[in-house]
Amino acid sequence: MGECNKEINGVPKGRQNLAHSEAVGKETTPINSAPEGRQNHSNGEQPMAHTYVQLLTHIVFSTKNREPFLTPELRERLFPYMGGIFRGLDSSALLINGVSDHVHILALLPAKRALSDIMRDVKANSSGWVHEQFPRLKKFAWQTGYGAFSVSKSNLEVVREYIANQEKHHKRKTFQEEFIGLLKKHGIEYDERFIWD
Repeated sequence: MGECNKEINGVPKGRQNLAHSEAVGKETTPINSAPEGRQNHSNGEQPMAHTYVQLLTHIVFSTKNREPFLTPELRERLFPYMGGIFRGLDSSALLINGVSDHVHILALLPAKRALSDIMRDVKANSSGWVHEQFPRLKKFAWQTGYGAFSVSKSNLEVVREYIANQEKHHKRKTFQEEFIGLLKKHGIEYDERFIWD
């Protein structure tokens, strides 16, 4: 709103550029002002101009009812396709691997997108692609939920190696045992009645 030479609705000249026009006659703060104590940077502090994040995440989910849909042939094509979905969502899938009934993804996620939105899009787009490319798998579906675990930079290589060696791990352990183990390791409370679908 530009400046006026007269009062508008009882607001003096120069006060029309306040944050809330409905607050006429009430004390308001100009839109561009900072909270008290933040206006002066003479103490050498500089305002933070950018957001810096590193959201490394280990994501795990299975096929619906842990059906063994993920054959080596399908994984060879599906996992790169899923990597492309992540790129389209401003994310990076650093590694995707799995066995016949579930997948592990090591991803670098953006601050501007919710994990739940990313997972919804990855699952919906990848299952649609499977139905188009592999018509015999018309019953293919992912489980509804997922597990997501933060990964520190110092633990990155350990998690990468764990994901890369999925076939080896699952000679000794089922997906259910593995997933419960991950929940316990990360201190996530759960009720096993509501984990599986």
